[in-house]
Amino acid sequence: MFFKQYYLGCLSHASYFIESKGQAIVIDPQRDIEQYLEEARSRNVKIAYIIETHLHADFVSGHRELAERSGATIVMSHRAGATFAHKAVHNGDELTVGSIHLRFFETPGHTPEGISILATNLDDASAPAKLFTGDTLFIGDVGRPDLSGGKGFTPAQMAEMLYDSLHEVILKLDDSTEVYPAHGAGSLCGRNMSKETWSTLGKQRAENDALKPMSKADFVTMVTSGLPEAPKYFSTDVQINRTGAPALSSIPKVPGMSPDEIRAEVQAGSLVLDVRPAEVYGPEHIPNSINIGLDGQFASWAGTMIGFHQPLIIVGQHDQETGETITRLARVGFTSVVGTLEGGIEAWKAAGYPTTHIPSISVQQFAEVAEHPGEAVLLDVRRNAEFDTGAAPNAVSIPLAEIDEHIATLDPARKTYVVCGSGYRSSIATSILEGHGFSDLINVEGGMTAYNAAKLPVVLPATA
Repeated sequence: MFFKQYYLGCLSHASYFIESKGQAIVIDPQRDIEQYLEEARSRNVKIAYIIETHLHADFVSGHRELAERSGATIVMSHRAGATFAHKAVHNGDELTVGSIHLRFFETPGHTPEGISILATNLDDASAPAKLFTGDTLFIGDVGRPDLSGGKGFTPAQMAEMLYDSLHEVILKLDDSTEVYPAHGAGSLCGRNMSKETWSTLGKQRAENDALKPMSKADFVTMVTSGLPEAPKYFSTDVQINRTGAPALSSIPKVPGMSPDEIRAEVQAGSLVLDVRPAEVYGPEHIPNSINIGLDGQFASWAGTMIGFHQPLIIVGQHDQETGETITRLARVGFTSVVGTLEGGIEAWKAAGYPTTHIPSISVQQFAEVAEHPGEAVLLDVRRNAEFDTGAAPNAVSIPLAEIDEHIATLDPARKTYVVCGSGYRSSIATSILEGHGFSDLINVEGGMTAYNAAKLPVVLPATA
């Protein structure tokens, strides 16, 4: 049996390729599917099945295109309501592919249609079984019960289902069972995921707080408390995955545009999305552009901060970067890019159009301001759970995902210092505030990670 995990860092997404005796299975594929087809070609095997553990909310799956190009059968829960041709599985159903035996378990809780798949090697009884848990069980965490896939159920009802799935199904398996989830640290489908991308059930039983002995009521309280806001695009992606996304090749090519053409597009309502790193964006950028750097959790934050059908103009450092941006946006369902700025910011300046800048300061300088801020506002845009573990004195908390709805509580005339964990989210926040008329903005380099490493003063517990 051949087994491979593909890990897509920008979405913290894991997909899988398993092959035996000339037949292969792909589990939870990403939208751009060439890597699975190339794997099949290089191994001279046929992809027989494409299995979806659930209707993903955080990315668009490539299941339909992969099935069309490989001839494989898509396998999903009978509860998914998928509108394309597929094999619907129920609890206890089984499949054999070469020497791989698959058993399907219904494990609702993150979504009503969630399934987990237990894979065993019929040719090697001593080999540990592999359990593909989707978003039901993560390494160090469990799936959120409040996302759009649970429409029709309250988060508490979904959490009760999740408890039963864990305790009545998954935890009854052997401790040697290897656990392979669909996501790792950074995904918004959970909260406290490990950076490890796989584990064993025994290790999770011992180390995962969500699997520690507790009543169902206590579990429900734990997994429904303090949940961050779900990105706006999640509900749209669920529907796309239910019907199957069109092939990436069917999306119209995005043209390069001159500064004059870009200016006309902006005047017509397009938004400039600058994907350069914060340290490059801050010193010089197109006024009222939004900065979401490719060097971070780009796709998730783009889907969170930008309207799904908002026409977009991409500004990057080079053509390769703008091309990568278009692919990453398509992975979460955004196909509204109308153009890219040819020649980048230098071409914009050469055409005589203005730029602006957002200054930054070190964490040591920020600590001095924090002690005596005067009329300045110290805005911390980390998630509430991060803020509550410690913040700079006098900082106020508005999580980045909620900044649009709280902008009215801030004064654009006041000097505003913005900090996050590393400087990535604070750059997004300053660009959004700039677009709302804030003219005296300062980004904190390195964020609270650098601040804490320098052992600067913090407030514990923080008060939001």
